[in-house]
Amino acid sequence: MCPTKSSYEKITAAAVSQIFEINHPLVHHHISALREVSTSASEFRRLIRRLTIFLAYEATKDMGVIDRTVRTPMKTTTGNVINDKIGIIPIIRAGLVMVEPLLDLIPSAEVWHLGLYRDEETAQAIEYYNKLPASHPVDVGFVIDPMLATGGSAISALSALDQWGVPKLKLLSVIAAPEGIRAVEAAFPQAQIFVCAVDERLDKNRFIIPGLGDAGDRAFNT
Repeated sequence: MCPTKSSYEKITAAAVSQIFEINHPLVHHHISALREVSTSASEFRRLIRRLTIFLAYEATKDMGVIDRTVRTPMKTTTGNVINDKIGIIPIIRAGLVMVEPLLDLIPSAEVWHLGLYRDEETAQAIEYYNKLPASHPVDVGFVIDPMLATGGSAISALSALDQWGVPKLKLLSVIAAPEGIRAVEAAFPQAQIFVCAVDERLDKNRFIIPGLGDAGDRAFNT
């Protein structure tokens, strides 16, 4: 599996080093099912979880590791274990669906919740819940949200992590609009953005086209 920047480079002529769109047949297959309006809420959640694993695979390639001695049934050998202190920060509520697959892969990760909602008139992110501690920041912060539309919620979450003192910021989204990518890139050029698909645009109501509808509503059958 290899990430590609080709789709995003069609949007902007600038060289982008921090934005990765995963180009893989299995990703395309699951994205198609995710978009389908007839997909049930339970299947929608399963698809989000599968796609989160692809995102996590790419986003963790630069994790810091240390050597550890392990004993197999045959002999003693040397292995590697992750040394970074990792934080998973889901944007409530849709981001909650992405937590479990990340914890399956990184059981030692901390989970900190941020509650944000979009004002439908201004499209600005409004924070209503924040449980980040005042000290001892993680080494790497994974902000997770299935959709990156205007970028308002993502920027608010990244700002909270930046103020906490997290040195390495990563944003994982399944679907992204070019406008949201540009907004996050402008606000946090040091943050890495991992997506499964970059869609065409936002419509006049700032929804992603073709998108997949409201991820929170579809995931939780509301």
